[in-house]
Amino acid sequence: MIQQIALALLVAATVLPTFASEPPSPVTYGVRMENAWIPMKDGVRLSATLYTPDGAKPGDKFPAILEYQPYRKDDAMAERDYGIYTYFARRGYVCARVDIRGFGTSEGAPTDREYSQQEQTDGLQVISWLARQTWSNGNVGMMGISWSGFNAMQMAMLHAPELKAVLAVDATAELFHDDIHYIDGMVHIDEFELNMDMAPGMTGAPDYTLDEKVLGLRFEAVPWSLLYLKHQRDGPFWRSPVRPLSEITIPSFLIGGLQDGYRDSIPAMLEQTKAPIKAIVGPWNHTFPDDGDSGPLVDWRNDAVRWWDYWLKGRDTGVLQDPKLVIYMQHWHPPDPKLKAVPGEWRREDVWPPPDAKQATLFLQPNHTLADTVPKKETHQLKYIPSIGVESGFWWGELLVDPRPVDAFSLVYDSAPLQDEIAILGRPHALLRASATAPLADWFARLSDIAPDGTVTQITGAGLNGAQRDSMSEPCYLEPGKVYPIDIAMHLTSWVFPTGHRIRVAISNALWPMVLPTPYPMTTSLELGESNGSRLVLPVVPVHGISPPPFLSPQPSEERSDIHSTGELFPGDWSTTRDEVNHKTTVHWHGKTETTYPWGKETDYENLTYEADDAHPDISAVLGEAKSVFELKDRVLIWQGHLSVTTDQKNFYYKYTRELLKDGEMIKTKTWQEAVPRDHQ
Repeated sequence: MIQQIALALLVAATVLPTFASEPPSPVTYGVRMENAWIPMKDGVRLSATLYTPDGAKPGDKFPAILEYQPYRKDDAMAERDYGIYTYFARRGYVCARVDIRGFGTSEGAPTDREYSQQEQTDGLQVISWLARQTWSNGNVGMMGISWSGFNAMQMAMLHAPELKAVLAVDATAELFHDDIHYIDGMVHIDEFELNMDMAPGMTGAPDYTLDEKVLGLRFEAVPWSLLYLKHQRDGPFWRSPVRPLSEITIPSFLIGGLQDGYRDSIPAMLEQTKAPIKAIVGPWNHTFPDDGDSGPLVDWRNDAVRWWDYWLKGRDTGVLQDPKLVIYMQHWHPPDPKLKAVPGEWRREDVWPPPDAKQATLFLQPNHTLADTVPKKETHQLKYIPSIGVESGFWWGELLVDPRPVDAFSLVYDSAPLQDEIAILGRPHALLRASATAPLADWFARLSDIAPDGTVTQITGAGLNGAQRDSMSEPCYLEPGKVYPIDIAMHLTSWVFPTGHRIRVAISNALWPMVLPTPYPMTTSLELGESNGSRLVLPVVPVHGISPPPFLSPQPSEERSDIHSTGELFPGDWSTTRDEVNHKTTVHWHGKTETTYPWGKETDYENLTYEADDAHPDISAVLGEAKSVFELKDRVLIWQGHLSVTTDQKNFYYKYTRELLKDGEMIKTKTWQEAVPRDHQ
C-alpha cells in the first residue's frame, strides 16, 4: 500500500507566480545605543537598551520592536543582541532589549517562575511605554527566540492594544508537554536548570553590586527547579501563563527547526489560529536560521523587515502573498552529529495539514517487520533497561549518532526495502496496544531510516508516560497486565526515504538521560494482530512539492569590537561509562565559554553527571554544577550553583546550593533541600 500511495502522490515541482510589492526598508540610518529606565506602576524600574535610528529628521516616527527576557542584556547577550538589533535600527525601527524584573540590570526581586503573572503584567506596561514615546508611531512588535519567543506568544494572547504583530523563534505555548522540564510529560533535567537556578542570585553588569538591598533579594530567590519538581502533572500551574492558541488574533511570524524540541507549536498554530501566519521550518536546532551548526542556513532578518514593514509601518511588502509555511524536506543522510549541510529541498504549504497528504498504515508483524497487511495475533515482550537512550539524544531534535545501541534494547520492526522513494511530512503516530507488569511505565517510539549497508539514521520520535495515557492532568497508574491503547504522536518531521532503504520503528520503555527512569523493574508487552493492533501511521506526501521563493543567503552581522567570546556551553561534550558487572551507567557532560568585556572577563563552566542503575531502576541521580567567574578590575567574583536530584521508588530528593565568593572567600551561601514525592513519574 505504501508504494501505491507514494506513486499516487508524485507531482512535478512547480513555482507559484510572484506578485509586485515594495522592497523592504533599506539601510537609511546610523545606530545609537542608549540605556533607559521603564517605570512600573509599583515603582520598580526595568532596564532597557534602545537601539535607535541615528540621523532621523525632526518629527520622524518609528515602530518599536521589543525583546523581553531574563538573559542578561549587558553581559551574556550583549554580543548577540548587537548583531540583530543594529540590522533593524538601520532600517527605521527602535529596538528595545529589556531585562525582566530582578534579572540583569532591572530592579526588583526575581520573578517566582518562568512566565510569571508579574512578568506578564510588567510586559504589558513595557509595551504601553514604548508606544507612548515621542519617537514612536504607536505600533509595537514583539520578537525573540526561546524564552522571548514564548512570552511574545503569551503577550499576544493578552491582547495588548499597542502590540500589532509578533515574531517567535523556537517557541511553544505547551509548557508542560513541550518545554524542557517535562519532555512529553516526563521528568527532564538539563543544563538550563543549572543556568537558571544560579542566574537569579547574580547582580547586573558592569558593577555587579554586592549591596545587600539588591543582592539579598536575588540570592534568596527559591530555585525554579525545585518549584517545577513539585508540579509533575499538567494543570493550572502550567496552564495559567497561557491561553488557547485561538486567542492569538494578531499576525504571527513563526520560525522553527526540525532539530528543535519546540517545533510542534508551528503546525498547532497553523491549525488553531485564525490570524495571519507566516512560518519557516528549516533543518536547524535551537537557533536563528543564519546561525545554526547545520544548514542550509538562510537570512531571516530580510524576511523579518518585510514582516515588520507591513504590520508596523503599513508598507505593502507582499507578505500576504507569501507562503503560509515554508518547510525543508530532509533527504537521507548518514548519522552524523557534526553534519554541516542537511540534504533536501524547500517546499511551500499554504494549507495545514497538507491537502495531498495520505495516511499510510504499517502493522508491526510477528517476525519484526513492518507491512500493510494485518498480521495474526501475537505478543512481543521487552525487558525494561533503564539506562538505554544516550545515542538517541537529549531532546527530540539534534543531529545524532547511529542509534543501533538503543535499538538493541528495543522492540524493532523494519519494512522491506522500498521499491520507490517515500516522503513524509507531519507527525507520525505509533498506535500501540501495550501492557506492563508494573503500575508505571513509559513508552518511546522512534522512527528511523535504514540504509542498505545497515546504517541507521534516527528521524524523529516521542514518548508517553503510561499514567498519562488518558490525561496529563489526571494521571492514573496502570493495572499490571492490562492492555491499553497508546497513541504516541511523534514530533514534527520531514523525510524522503530513498529507494532500497527500509523504514524502522523502535519501541522502548526508557530514553535516558533525556527522561529520568521509572522506578519499577518490569517487562512490557506489545499486542500484534487485528486492524487495531500495534501499528505505525505515516503522513505520506508527494516527494516533490511546490517550490517557494528563494531565501537570501546569510548576510554578515555587525559585531561589537569591545566584546569577544570563545567556546559555548551547549551542546558541550559528552562521555558515557558503563559498568557491566554492576549494571550501572554514568553520563558526563560539560561546557565552557569565555568572554572579554571592556570591564573585565567572564568565564562560565557547567557540568552534569547522570547515573542509572539497571538492577535498581528506582535509584538514579542527576548531579550538576555551574560556575561563573567575573574577573573585574578590582576584584574577582564567583557565583556557583550545585544541584543534586536523586531518586528512590517513592521520592525525588532535591538539593541545591547557591554560593558567592569574593577574591576566593565565601561571602554568601544558601541551600534548599527537600524530599518531593513522585507523582506518577
